[in-house]
Formats: sequence, C-alpha cells, structure tokens
Amino acid sequence: MMSEVMFDQLIEKGVEEFLAEEVIQWGLEHFKDGLVCANSLGAEDVVILHMLAQLEATIPIFFLDTGLHFQETHVLKKAWEERLGRSLITLSSTLSLEEQALQYGERLWEHDPNLCCTLRKVIPLRNYLADQKAWITGIRREQAPTRRHAKKIEWDANFQLVKLNPLADWSTTQLWNYIKEHDLPYHQLHDQGYPSIGCSFCTRPVKAGEDLRAGRWSGYEKTECGLHGHG
Repeated sequence: MMSEVMFDQLIEKGVEEFLAEEVIQWGLEHFKDGLVCANSLGAEDVVILHMLAQLEATIPIFFLDTGLHFQETHVLKKAWEERLGRSLITLSSTLSLEEQALQYGERLWEHDPNLCCTLRKVIPLRNYLADQKAWITGIRREQAPTRRHAKKIEWDANFQLVKLNPLADWSTTQLWNYIKEHDLPYHQLHDQGYPSIGCSFCTRPVKAGEDLRAGRWSGYEKTECGLHGHG
C-alpha cells in the first residue's frame, strides 16, 4: 500500500511541467496494475478517455452510477463503451434509492445533499479505491475555487492514494479545442448551458458570469460531492 511518505520519495521535480499525456504515462509506468481512472462523462472525462485510447492504456475505467443521472449521461456512456470496445466499470451504492428513502427520507438530495453524496458516491468510491495505488481524475483548477490548488500529481489524503489530474492546468478553451479537433462524442447538455453535469436533481444550467460549477447543488452551501478536497 502506498503511503504519503513513499509518495514524497517517488514524486519527481518538474512534474507540474508535464503535458497531460505525460502525466498519464507517468502513472502507467509507476503504478501498472494499481492505476484506475474515474469517469463521469463530462468534457474533461471524454478528453481523458481519448488520451487513454491513444496511449493504448487498458487500465480500469469506472463510472459512479448514483441512479439519479440524466438520461443523456447514460447515452454518452454507451457511445464511449462502443467506441472503446469495452465496458466502464459501474460503481453504485449498496442502498437502492427505495431503501435510501425508507432509511433517510424521500428525496434525500433536497434536505441533506451531503449525506446523499456520501451514500451514493463517496462510500462506493472509497470501497473501490481501497485496493488501488493511484487514480486519474478530470479536475481542472479553473473549474472552481475549491480546485484552484490541484496539482497534476498529488497525494490524496482523503482516499490515501496518489491522484493524477492530467488536465489540472487546462483552460476551458483548450479543453473544447481538443474535443473539436478529435471530433469526440460529448455530453449533449454541454450545449444547453451545463458546463458541469452531475445528478439530474442537483444540476442546473449556469448563468452568464457564474463559475463553471455554480449549477451544482444550487441554493446550498455546497460545491463538491466529497470526492475531491482542495483548499
């Protein structure tokens, strides 16, 4: 099991200068069978899917299915599975939505969104990552103030493993230029004012002047689901 001390000894100077593909390659070289990739089918995620395919990386790619996603998310997931020629691993809560309602009340996401995210996202992810050495995510510093200090390769104290953020320094323009250049399938709701897409009941379009994640948990003092913790 990797520790923070071991990570400090492993990390190299200059990693912040790595290109996105070089960050992924670094992870492939250092972690081999212990590297996995998170994918929620956002714009960042389809870019990483394409990069993994270009590198011929066959690491596990997982999707957190809360049971509350937009239908368009599932359509895109199927399209990418067909393109990649393999299925994404599906992680989900041990509680069905019906069981959750019985234990915690109907529409938990409305009266306690933090608990809902914990049950449907954080716990399934924590269980899955417990046996891994490192994971790849699509977070970018530009997305929100909570992510502005994200490093390209860092120690994830939340889940106790190494975290790779290949697109940490990418701009939104750079992201979409890549998608268009490679003609990548992307989420249909991005064209309808949704720069960040999560569960259907907790996501709305973003208004002009709002930050990229303002449409997530709108009306609550919450901008993260608990998977990513940056100051």
